[in-house]
Amino acid sequence: MTKIQLITNIEAPIEIVFNAARSIDLHMDSATHTKEKAIAGKTSGLINLYETVTWRGKHFGITLKHQSKITSLRFPTYFIDEMVRGHFKSFKHQHVFKETKNGTEMIDLLEYKTPYGFLGRFFDRLFLKDHLTQFLSTRNQFIKMKTEETT
Repeated sequence: MTKIQLITNIEAPIEIVFNAARSIDLHMDSATHTKEKAIAGKTSGLINLYETVTWRGKHFGITLKHQSKITSLRFPTYFIDEMVRGHFKSFKHQHVFKETKNGTEMIDLLEYKTPYGFLGRFFDRLFLKDHLTQFLSTRNQFIKMKTEETT
């Protein structure tokens, strides 16, 4: 299992950051480089508990689909999205929000397993972990920019 943890400090109220992190529209705006589009389930607005979204995007030159479901949500401090269908053996993304004196600490905890045994683990070490880390970092910086400019 591969784990990625990112911490982003944002000078905006926790409620605004929490809602930005679960915004389908903001996600699509932040992922134009992979042409991410919500194509089924919740396709705009704020995703809520037990709702699903199916994403289509281009990664490594291949168009892929990934369906996830919000399996836990506690406003405004925590939510989890987990893969329902996609190209991973498992994929769980925990989003944690902590109020700070200057705004909000947003923590991403991503855990996933690749298929295809040794080949999947090799691909993960060479390319996938860095790709996902960069994808999340770009998204987090977009959330930071958008939420800080509105407060």
